Amino acid sequence: MIATLRGEVSQIEDNALIVEVGGVGLRVFVPAPVRTNARAGEILFLFTHLIVREDALTLYGFESQADRDLFNILLGVDGVGPKVALSVLSTLTLETIQRAIFADEEELLGKVPGVGKKTAQKIALHLKDKLKPTDALAKVAALADYDSEVLAALTALGYSVVEAQAALQSIPKDAPKDVEERLRLALQYIGG
Repeated sequence: MIATLRGEVSQIEDNALIVEVGGVGLRVFVPAPVRTNARAGEILFLFTHLIVREDALTLYGFESQADRDLFNILLGVDGVGPKVALSVLSTLTLETIQRAIFADEEELLGKVPGVGKKTAQKIALHLKDKLKPTDALAKVAALADYDSEVLAALTALGYSVVEAQAALQSIPKDAPKDVEERLRLALQYIGG
């Protein structure tokens, strides 16, 4: 119904943005990274998905078509509703989700708030058929061994998956492939 929208962010809420489009303020539920980067007064373009229920019309917005497509795929998983699907996209990047699926690291999905072990397994099984490996994923898979160890170490130290991913992404491309050195660089990034 509503495929995209462009409007001015008038308000930022806990889990949504109020986007003014043609004089009407639309509440659009968005993943955490979109909400964090949004600024009141800025013009925003979002790919959207409208869920029509008997008692509500709920609009979800995403920065990219790929994120919206992933949201739709997640809705097809038994036991996953819009809140859990949004939580997955708020916690993990598309690349991390792909790596978790194709490197059989479904425990990463289990770290998402609202996703238990069984749901993580259902998501992994469902996405394995739906997501197609890409050239970029081949590179990510090559990184998977040592970076997944760093990610596991950071989460074991109590950092959230989002913090751990941000730290991993901060590691320079030419950094050594040594797990200990990469962990040191990640901790250095987190420490500020």
